[in-house]
This record gives sequence, C-alpha cells and structure tokens, in this order.
Amino acid sequence: MTAEEGPARDGTVDGVRGGDARVSGLPLDRLASADLNLLVPLLALLEEGSVTRAARRVGLSQPAMSHALARMRRLLGDDLLVRQGSGLTPTPRALALLAPLRAALGQTARLLDLPGFDPARDARVLTVAMTTSTAFVLAPALIAVLAERAPRTTLRVRTLTVPTEATFTDQGVDAVLISEGHFSPHPRERLYQDRCVVVAGPGAPPGASALDLLRTLPHVVVDTERRVFPYGLLEERGIPYRVGQLVSDFLLVPFLVARAGGVALLRHRVAVAMDGLSPLRVEEFPFPAGGLGIDLVLNPRLADEDFRQWLRGVLREAAGRL
Repeated sequence: MTAEEGPARDGTVDGVRGGDARVSGLPLDRLASADLNLLVPLLALLEEGSVTRAARRVGLSQPAMSHALARMRRLLGDDLLVRQGSGLTPTPRALALLAPLRAALGQTARLLDLPGFDPARDARVLTVAMTTSTAFVLAPALIAVLAERAPRTTLRVRTLTVPTEATFTDQGVDAVLISEGHFSPHPRERLYQDRCVVVAGPGAPPGASALDLLRTLPHVVVDTERRVFPYGLLEERGIPYRVGQLVSDFLLVPFLVARAGGVALLRHRVAVAMDGLSPLRVEEFPFPAGGLGIDLVLNPRLADEDFRQWLRGVLREAAGRL
C-alpha cells in the first residue's frame, strides 16, 4: 500500500472515518436507503398541482405518478398534496420543500452536466396569471411566440382580478402580469405601456369631443367595490357623468358600448383589440392619466435560471408584437 493509498493520519481512509458514512455532514447511509429518483416527480407534482400534468411532464403514466406520490408520502411522513375542490393543494411541508428541492435538482443537473432548458423539446405546462383584459390583449401574441419557440409547451392562462400576495408564489404559476397600480412583494419589470381612452359606439354624435361624450352619454362601468380608474380624475375636476350600466366582466364593457351605445373608459390596447371584433369610436382621454402599464413578476421560487431568462424573453417578445 502506498502512502497515497494508506490511511490518513487522522485514522480515516480517503478522508472518511471507518464505519462513518458521512461526508461533509451528509448522512449517506440514510440517503442510500432513499429512492432519490422520487425527487423529480415530487418537484413536478408540487409545481403542477396535478397528477395528470405532472405525469405528462416527466414522462410517466398517471398510475405510476400516483404510486410515486404514495411512496413520497411514506418517505417524508406527510400528505404533501391534499384534495381541495377539483385540484390538489400542497401542505405546509410541501411548500417548504419546493424552493430547496428546485435548487437541489438544479445543482444536480449542473453537476452531471445535463443539458439545460431546451424550449424546442420541453413539454411543460407554462402558467401565466393575468386579468382577462390583459389576456385579451397579450395571449394571442404569446400563443404565436410559443408556437414558434416552444411548440410542445402548453400555455395555461389563469385569470385574476386583484392579485394577492399568494398569487405570486402559487403552485404552478410561472409569471404574474399586473397593472403598475397593483402591489407586488417581489421584483417587477415593465412589460408594456398602456393608456386610458374614451370609447363610444359608432352611433355616437360625430362632432362631440371626448369630454362631451363623457358628459352626455350613459357610462358602461365595471361593477366592483374599488373605484374604477380613472373616474376619480373626472370627479376631481367636477365633470358630471351618469352610469347607465354596471357589468361584472371587464370585456363586456367595450362589447356593450359597440353594440348598444353609451360611453366607457378603457385601456387603449383593449380598445384596439376589441375594435377588430366590434366597431368602436376611440378618443384620447381629455386629462393626463398614468398608472396603466403592465408589469411582469416572475415567481421567485423558479430555480431554473435558464428557464427564467427564456420566459422573460418570450413574454417581452409577445409584448413587442402588440
């Protein structure tokens, strides 16, 4: 036995003390008894919140994924995912596992020099949360970009009204698109600008200004507890107006104006998109009004930096096509 092959002066062989299966503090004996192959389907389950989608993502059958979930529950001593309504909700233990699990698997992939994220081959479900009006504007462009850049990806659009703090870290949500006026506890970046316009039906008085339309025609307004922007600006300036219809769906506003008359305050990009379906008269809002940009917030739990950068680029490309 050479000096290089012999025991170290501290009584270990190759730095490992005899009978102790620990390296750098890792309990290798316990790891050896665990099936680490379960970690990949576990991450897919936590991110997707669905046995079917998780199975499709990692190439397993649905029964095999269900069996893997049962084994993971026994291994970790926790339900991990519990049935709530029509979906699965992660337990507190599962939520605590999500970020370190993503980081560990990402580091393992780099250690093994596995290929990084490849949009041309990846078949994941890409989930973006946004309002219905933002989806009306952006989703067609995003679908077109994904068809070119990631043809096997499935786009899932989750619609929301006002985001909560949990929205930004919800399981399976990769990105959230919000108005600049809404709060985000996480970093955000401007995706595209928008502005307020006055819209009226084709039968509105042709010579009337935007201010005249606002004063004289009945308004179609979103029925919400929050004051609809920018009606506060009209009230501050003492501009009289009358609400003729209240509707709960934002996209019904321009449709009803186009088909039944009246006037409404709308985002410019929504008005342009709706005008292609139902004719609208579009006038600039008569007073300065900011605060209507759309911001991108990436889920802070996304550990795959290649995927994060690709997703940011795809969303920015879609916004650039508007």
